Amino acid sequence: MRTTNTFSILFWADQKKAIFNYALIYARVSVNGKRVNISTKRKVLLEIWDTKKKKAIGKTSEARQINLYLDQVHSQIFQCYQDLIFKNKLVTAKLIKANYVGEGENVKTLQNIIDYHTKKAESTLASGTIRNFAVTEKYIKRFLNKIIKTSDIYLNQLDYRFICDFEHFLHTYWPKGHQNAMSHNTVMKHIQRFRKMVTLAFHLEWIEKDPFIRWKPTFEKREREFLSANELSNLETYKFPIERLERVRDLFVFSCYTGISYADIVALTESNIMIGIDGLNWIITKRQKTNTPVKVPILDTAQDLINKYSNHPMACITETLFPVISNAKLNLYLKEIADACGIKKNLTFHMARHTFATTVTLTNGVPIETVSKLLGHTRIATTQIYAKVIERKVSEDMQALKNKFRADKGNLRSK
Repeated sequence: MRTTNTFSILFWADQKKAIFNYALIYARVSVNGKRVNISTKRKVLLEIWDTKKKKAIGKTSEARQINLYLDQVHSQIFQCYQDLIFKNKLVTAKLIKANYVGEGENVKTLQNIIDYHTKKAESTLASGTIRNFAVTEKYIKRFLNKIIKTSDIYLNQLDYRFICDFEHFLHTYWPKGHQNAMSHNTVMKHIQRFRKMVTLAFHLEWIEKDPFIRWKPTFEKREREFLSANELSNLETYKFPIERLERVRDLFVFSCYTGISYADIVALTESNIMIGIDGLNWIITKRQKTNTPVKVPILDTAQDLINKYSNHPMACITETLFPVISNAKLNLYLKEIADACGIKKNLTFHMARHTFATTVTLTNGVPIETVSKLLGHTRIATTQIYAKVIERKVSEDMQALKNKFRADKGNLRSK
């Protein structure tokens, strides 16, 4: 075995494959005349790359960051070389590269866990949740390309700073076609989805430590909008001249009196209507989002709507309780409905569940434990969000308490 080796590291930019004048930087490692190229996964603008000095030139922050990064790569590669010597192992360019990038050994990239999570999600998550993860994955890739200037990184490169930088990127990114930048809560949801993927990698032992261990999400508290009893009544009784708007209104009202989401309503069939413990009709189904069982006694208004569409041609074709309509069109038509009925709130279909939780049930004295069960919530804390916004119910309860105290005092005086 050789005890001395000729060893060198130099950086070069692949100008032939440059895209938009950005070239990928490689580290060329040479040992005893044999050499290998290692991608640094960092791109450089050719205008600031010095082919003789093998580094970026200029005093811009971009040039400084690139050179600092290359210094770190140089130190890491040199450390791999030193480790092989210390362990008295054969030193070759290929072995140095293998130790640096972990070729073929338990070293996974961010894209690896994204791909693994995507395949796993296909059979375990609802379609809407899968779409949400796809959006988050899109922003991760944009962050890598725009900020890190690479297409992928190794999982062992993830750290607290990466998370903070990604969060900052989301806060400052303005999605194309959107009227506003992302809200703080939207950013938190994307980070939470990213965290779930990284946590999966940690449990798979693809990374040694969880980079999220010190990161805590912060959500801005917002009141859930819902229709008041008066707004719901106006919506129910309004005569629409256009049949498509009437159908959408009916689906919305049905959700207001059952608490069932749009995705679950359009999947309902006659088989979902069963005789409950009280001998009356109940809707028994499962939430598509969480696969949680939902059992809802059918109120009169909801039963009237089921009867109304029992022989509707579109419902007969799909063999569902109601005619099926796309979610995109549904929310678009709800804007028209809100304008027609004079509702100033941002009417979305999900507001129907909020209305069921507040105006229809909690406000009328239904216990929060029962409402939680009807909504298919897995935690009562989720339902408690609705209980915080019912000021009128609080006022009525306190007034009843006042009346009781007054009645008790009156009884004492009369004795």
